[in-house]
Amino acid sequence: MVEKDIRTDFELIEACLEGDQECFTELVNRYKNLVYSIILRMTKDNDEASDLAQDVFLKVYKNLRSYTTAFKFSTWIMRITSNHCIDHHRKKRLETVSLESHMTDTGFVGGTAASPESIYIKREQTDRINKILAGLPDMYKIPVVLYHQEGLSYQEIADRTGEPLSKVKNRIFRGRKMLKGLIEVQP
Repeated sequence: MVEKDIRTDFELIEACLEGDQECFTELVNRYKNLVYSIILRMTKDNDEASDLAQDVFLKVYKNLRSYTTAFKFSTWIMRITSNHCIDHHRKKRLETVSLESHMTDTGFVGGTAASPESIYIKREQTDRINKILAGLPDMYKIPVVLYHQEGLSYQEIADRTGEPLSKVKNRIFRGRKMLKGLIEVQP
């Protein structure tokens, strides 16, 4: 029985950077299920997950030179996947208007419940917080966004990022603290 020559991720990356396209195909085959499952959990849409997975692998291919062995390749590709989903979700949110943004405690906006001014102020506050959040380092931004905007539990974030649960909790705590400090400082 002849054993198949199994190369490490780093060996495949080096070969790919030297022009061996089959090595990138091998990387895609190794990580396509991981990438797809992360995206599917974030989008809950099979077609959208397939499209976004293709986009992720294009990003991975374009950025292979920036990969360093300081991180496991799986961690690096999960970070690209999470960031791509967050960016896609953010763009999608800008393209659509949610029904909740037009609701108040007493019903639809248009009556006496909410004025255009109060809606504008709330939208401005949300935009300001999102801009401040975008400025946080990725190690804090990603868990905060996954927890508060995507609704994932601490354990789900730990599973997705490959980080220990204690580190996820710590980063969310510190990320919130940084956000609070920046919100209080910036006008």
